[in-house]
Amino acid sequence: MTMRKEDTNTRRALQALEDNSSSVRLQAALAVGTTPDPGFVGKLIERCAIEPEFYVREMLTWALTRHAASMTVPVLLDEVRSERAQARSQALHTLSKIGDRQAWPAITPALLSDADDEVARSAWRAAVVLVPEGGEHELAVALAAQLGRGERETQLSLSRALIALGEVMLPALAAATTDLDPRVRAHAIATERLWHDPSAGFEFAVEEAKRIAVLGGADQEGQ
Repeated sequence: MTMRKEDTNTRRALQALEDNSSSVRLQAALAVGTTPDPGFVGKLIERCAIEPEFYVREMLTWALTRHAASMTVPVLLDEVRSERAQARSQALHTLSKIGDRQAWPAITPALLSDADDEVARSAWRAAVVLVPEGGEHELAVALAAQLGRGERETQLSLSRALIALGEVMLPALAAATTDLDPRVRAHAIATERLWHDPSAGFEFAVEEAKRIAVLGGADQEGQ
């Protein structure tokens, strides 16, 4: 029995996603996204969990967004519970790109505070996109609880997520500016400054915030 041309092309594309060359994998993901097929979904998600190159992962995500959400979202929801950090992170990233709010229940407090910074950052971005109307305040409180965490990129991601929520996040942010932990205070103050002046550089805002946080702490001790 002769294999149909479509079947042959599908098999070749799936094999190319595992090629040793990142450029070949990139082209394969582009091809898969250009001609979506339900048979590709499983392999695309499988590759997202292990693909080492960022730009290939981005193309894999794009390819997944080209498929029907009814096919991709259920499988991605399984991935956010994976033991592999990259699988969780990339699944969350893809869900944020798809934007189907039915995925919201999967954004758990555990993911928002995941020990892996990349997973947490992806969860923050996904949460801001997927949060249902009326849930923004609760999300802001959960995000504010992560202030002071990590290094520059992680802190900037959190600041952007909070700012993306809009004014609803201001009470939680204000409360964090008086936190006993100077890292939390500094991060909250920096975020507040970025909210008021989006053009301000994050590094400058952080350095200014650190000085304010230290002075604030000294004033509290002197009282």
